[in-house]
Amino acid sequence: MAGLRGKAIFITGATRGIGREIALRCARDGANVVVTGKTAEAHPKLDGTIHSVAAEVEQAGGEALAIQLDVRDEAAIKAAVERAAQHFGGIDLLVNNASAISMTPTLDTPAKKLDLMWQVNMRATFLASQACIPLLKKSANPHILTLSPPLNLDAKWFAPHVAYSISKYGMSLCALGMAREFAADGIAVNCLWPRTTIATAAIEYNFPEAVLRASRKPVIVADAAYCILTRDSRTCSGNFFVDEDVLREAGVTDFEQYAVAPGTALCSDLFLGHFY
Repeated sequence: MAGLRGKAIFITGATRGIGREIALRCARDGANVVVTGKTAEAHPKLDGTIHSVAAEVEQAGGEALAIQLDVRDEAAIKAAVERAAQHFGGIDLLVNNASAISMTPTLDTPAKKLDLMWQVNMRATFLASQACIPLLKKSANPHILTLSPPLNLDAKWFAPHVAYSISKYGMSLCALGMAREFAADGIAVNCLWPRTTIATAAIEYNFPEAVLRASRKPVIVADAAYCILTRDSRTCSGNFFVDEDVLREAGVTDFEQYAVAPGTALCSDLFLGHFY
């Protein structure tokens, strides 16, 4: 398929980390990027705002629209999608990237954390998809890409942090069902997950520094996302992709370029194993 020039891509949680890198990768193709996120003003601990990323998108060769968005707000999601569609003349691609994390066992997960993960992860994925699908039906090569793990009901993936696992698997279940539901409309609905831990704020603030050093940079996920989003939507749907596998299939052989600390043994993502 052709690249993403002139295509409108709506990204949730695009102010930093993986969402930002996907925005910039699409921008280099000349895409129209809708940069959404809660952060409109500089945060004391976290880099990036919707405006700083929008500026980076335009510097990279794309067009940008910055929209402050709390994905827990159904009305705000609908309004953001409508505004984006009016601004760019439609929506071609949706990336469900926004996510909340709490790596806590059952007895240490308060209702407030449980609700946050459910609302930001599964519920927002469902609602953003629901809002975009009528517009995606009008696109020539529509895609929904959700950043969530392959489905595996082995209890070992749930026991250490059951609430978080349920919320992330809820995102994956949305993709599983919607891929079949909208197959006749030619809308590709896929999931993407990293082979290793990724050096994002979530890793920095929830894990020891050794895990951060044993991680890969967010750009690896963005490069894999680009490969998926440029495929034919009618022949690429219902998949649970892993970033490294996607890139190997695309011919990438140098993965050290993605390492935070080249030569360091990598830490596999928590849904895919430990070390390899």
